[in-house]
Amino acid sequence: MKTVRALFDLTGKVALVTGGSRGLGKQMAEGLAEAGAAVYLLARRKQWLEPTLEEFTSRGFRAAGAECDVSEPEQVKEAVRRTIGELERLDILVNNAGVTWGAPAEEMPVEKWRMVLDINLTGAFLFSQEAGRHMIAQGGGNIIHIASINALTGGLPMQEISAAGYVASKGGLVALTRELASKWARYGIRVNGIAPGYFASRLTEKIWDKAEALLQSSVPMGRGGSEDELKGVAVFLASEASGYMTGQTLVVDGGTTLV
Repeated sequence: MKTVRALFDLTGKVALVTGGSRGLGKQMAEGLAEAGAAVYLLARRKQWLEPTLEEFTSRGFRAAGAECDVSEPEQVKEAVRRTIGELERLDILVNNAGVTWGAPAEEMPVEKWRMVLDINLTGAFLFSQEAGRHMIAQGGGNIIHIASINALTGGLPMQEISAAGYVASKGGLVALTRELASKWARYGIRVNGIAPGYFASRLTEKIWDKAEALLQSSVPMGRGGSEDELKGVAVFLASEASGYMTGQTLVVDGGTTLV
């Protein structure tokens, strides 16, 4: 029987994290690296990526990365190829890259709807497909989709903010998690998700002041998430500690969806 330390140990594993250079992606990548995994980080901008890679390597983590538009199939294929080429294998995929666009549904430009769906949902599918092919041949792997509590509650609690594309894309990720989990379990691939509540990040920075006041009054724990509160969840789902778990989406929201 393995010890708890052994169950959470990711030594020798390689994790690919999209949107891994800052915010929630960086937090989760840091947790995976602290648990022993080598990490390959993807970002849309070099100025976001390079400081994080420098920070990680200075801490002794095995880390590499590249720029990538997750909605472009050829860039996705190249990112997976480079991960395996530079770090020698691929065991864990974290589909974290995401954007949003705020507008009432009746006014949402269709090109903005498509942009959000292409990055948040199609990008996750493309990476799951490409990494999944490798994991099937390898004999197993682990995929983690980063959804949102908005996929479960049907929208942002602040009525003055509308983001139909974002909510729909995150709901699609929850469904994709279940579909891939049911089909790929036979190959030793587990697929799970995380649905964060409100964390200070690039996506929430423009609404954070309003959101924070709302969280204090309406969330059972009375606050948003901290910079460390997704690390352990990501490590749990990526490790043998969750070995008999697939197709699930863990909610990390301070109790927001209870009320």
